[in-house]
Amino acid sequence: MGEMICPGLPGGWINAWLAAVGATVLDDRLTLRWTTDGAPVAVLSAEAVDPLAVLVESWPTREFLCDLPLAEDWRGATTLRRKVQVEAFRQRVRAARSHRHSWTLSSTMTDLCVDREGDVGHAPFDPAGPGTTKWLHHRLVKVHQGAEATVDRIRDSLTGQASRVKGNGLGFDLARLGSQSDDAGNWVDPVVEVLAFFSLAILPARGLGGDERMDRRADINVRQRGWRPVEGLRQGEVRRSFCYPVWRQSLGTDGIDALLDCWSPERKDRWSRIGVHAAWRTVAFQPTGTSDTTRAFGSARL
Repeated sequence: MGEMICPGLPGGWINAWLAAVGATVLDDRLTLRWTTDGAPVAVLSAEAVDPLAVLVESWPTREFLCDLPLAEDWRGATTLRRKVQVEAFRQRVRAARSHRHSWTLSSTMTDLCVDREGDVGHAPFDPAGPGTTKWLHHRLVKVHQGAEATVDRIRDSLTGQASRVKGNGLGFDLARLGSQSDDAGNWVDPVVEVLAFFSLAILPARGLGGDERMDRRADINVRQRGWRPVEGLRQGEVRRSFCYPVWRQSLGTDGIDALLDCWSPERKDRWSRIGVHAAWRTVAFQPTGTSDTTRAFGSARL
């Protein structure tokens, strides 16, 4: 069994957790566990082969990403942008139903939440972006440009030695934000961003299925796996937090999927039964004002 400890993917960084899980989705030869010390980091394994070589071999090309069902234009189906009408979404879903990566639609949007304009709701891990980066697939293709499929580049990211590049990435990493006092801009690790996208395969989005058209924004009613309401808020205030664990046994994507079904952040007395030894919840970036459209998530240990 080849094994690689990844200090660049600490459990306390939400993008790192997503990236580690995404690696197992990108190539099913990879399994994932986490070190059990005070600051757990990801450990990627593969049978009879170097995990790093597996990632380099399976790294997605631009052509592959542009042919995902989530793409703006895809195989003659209705064009998708940030605002997606119900019928456009349903046409795309029907066209992509048998596609291996149809999850790129069902983990980002759902027609079980619809706003008064008839637009489908977006999942929490599909936040709106600034300027020309308003839809997730566009951001993915853009950040992929800086994610070279070389042994050195991917190793540097997994070991925490990679240089960041200027950009917004997928749009939910708190660590990308520069200082507001010196207008430093946003900086991301493109390898981590690309891997994080693939974790969405096991984080489907759903809705309550009722008539949400009276809501100004359907997004607040979307239910995505792992996201829970934040308790103790003022009446009428809506906020959610993504709760996620780390575990000691090596698991592939199916095993991680099953563990997330079994794990409950509220039942800490049962964590050890399924190998969980630490967990976190996301903490949302607080906008500086009504005109601040920044979206980002940090993490707080449970």
